[in-house]
Amino acid sequence: MEAHGPGLRRVLVLALCVGGIWSAYIYQGILQETLSTKRFGPDGKRFEHLSFLNLAQNVVCLIWSYIMIKIWSGSGSGGAPLWTFWSPGITNTIGPAMGIEALKYISYPAQVLAKSSKMIPVMLMGTLVYGIRYTIPEYICSFLVAGGVSTFALLKTSSKTISKLAHPNAPLGYLLCFLNLMFDGFTNATQDSITARYPRTTAWDIMLGMNLWGTIYNLIYMFAWPQGIGYEAVQFCKQHPEATWDIFLYCLCGAVGQNFIFLTISRFGSLANTTITTTRKFVSIVVSSVLSGNPLSTKQWGCVFMVFSGLSYQIFLKWRKLQRMQKKRKGM
Repeated sequence: MEAHGPGLRRVLVLALCVGGIWSAYIYQGILQETLSTKRFGPDGKRFEHLSFLNLAQNVVCLIWSYIMIKIWSGSGSGGAPLWTFWSPGITNTIGPAMGIEALKYISYPAQVLAKSSKMIPVMLMGTLVYGIRYTIPEYICSFLVAGGVSTFALLKTSSKTISKLAHPNAPLGYLLCFLNLMFDGFTNATQDSITARYPRTTAWDIMLGMNLWGTIYNLIYMFAWPQGIGYEAVQFCKQHPEATWDIFLYCLCGAVGQNFIFLTISRFGSLANTTITTTRKFVSIVVSSVLSGNPLSTKQWGCVFMVFSGLSYQIFLKWRKLQRMQKKRKGM
């Protein structure tokens, strides 16, 4: 029993991480879709100020990360100074806001698919800017993902789904998703640079720094002048308490989900985290289609499988590369 103890414990922790990430982000996706499509109250008003979700989540995650640092790191971890996060804080504020705003123009499954094509702008930037050469299997992955997303975008969306959108406009929606991915790419690269300069920086330090600057930028953007959209969002929440509760749950799901992501990366590595989050996106599309009334045609489901086949193949390539590296280390 003792011999199987550590292995069983590891499996249970992994199962906890999978369940935590899936439940937190799938439910957050349902809430995000609800806030972007639902009509609240007897007056049937929509919650138009979706970018307010970013400020709310910044505040909740800022408080959460501060508490976690105090619990686990005591007086501090000696990581990167908070001021170093000012520039990725800008792109991390603008990027997600564009991704959420896209839900006014395209359906939630379309947004998830578009944001799943993160590897495309990364490979484009790598080839054009840094002259990186990719392997044929990597190009096959990108072809499957790009082809699936493009075909999905060209196929006709059901009238039932279109009727739920605030301002149907597919080209604008997909453009916002693409810009979201570009900003995310800069954010991730800058975060990697910061952790390289300050090796003692923990995930909680990054979470605290990013959400601190995100809170500052969003407060300025939304409340710096009398007609700021923040005031309108707060007024809407006062008039529609149901929306306030959905926003709070949305933010809480984000904070809980980040906890399980950090736990997964620290215990099982980034490859396991990528696998869990990728499968979660697929399940989110299925849940949205079944529960939220976003019916997909047979051809659109074919595009979904095409995209996730490419992403699954990419994960397999990363796993095989990791296995080769581990064998090489053992041989040395």
